[in-house]
Amino acid sequence: MTPPSPHDAGALLDAHLALIGTDIERWLALFAEDAVVEFPYARSLGVPERLEGIAAIRGYFAQTPKHFLGLAFTNVRRYLTTDPELAIAEVHGTATIATTGKPYAQDYVFFVKTRQGRISLYREYWDPLPGLEAFGGPQNLRRMVDAS
Repeated sequence: MTPPSPHDAGALLDAHLALIGTDIERWLALFAEDAVVEFPYARSLGVPERLEGIAAIRGYFAQTPKHFLGLAFTNVRRYLTTDPELAIAEVHGTATIATTGKPYAQDYVFFVKTRQGRISLYREYWDPLPGLEAFGGPQNLRRMVDAS
């Protein structure tokens, strides 16, 4: 995949939404080697709240397509900023959790900051409760992250 222009954070956000549920290696190619991923509410679940570098990001997300079956994002609402290297969006995500067969539905807020055509900072806000319910509790959710 050819990276978008260095100032096209919106295109990188769109590529993120299209690839995270299907092709993690192509998704990882969107990120700078020293990228940072943050989940401000993750601490309450006992899972990492900050990932630094592509190896840590790969380790955390490698099994996403296997665990989140049919992951899809709808109702994408983008917000204009004065910074061309920043994209902000609210989206609704749905999937079926493979280990439990339960439906997963989540409303997210994404911040995507870019540098030289790659994601340098990805921040994802979400409500911990839908994940706990769909995965069948915090232990199952932590196992999913640790199994990658």
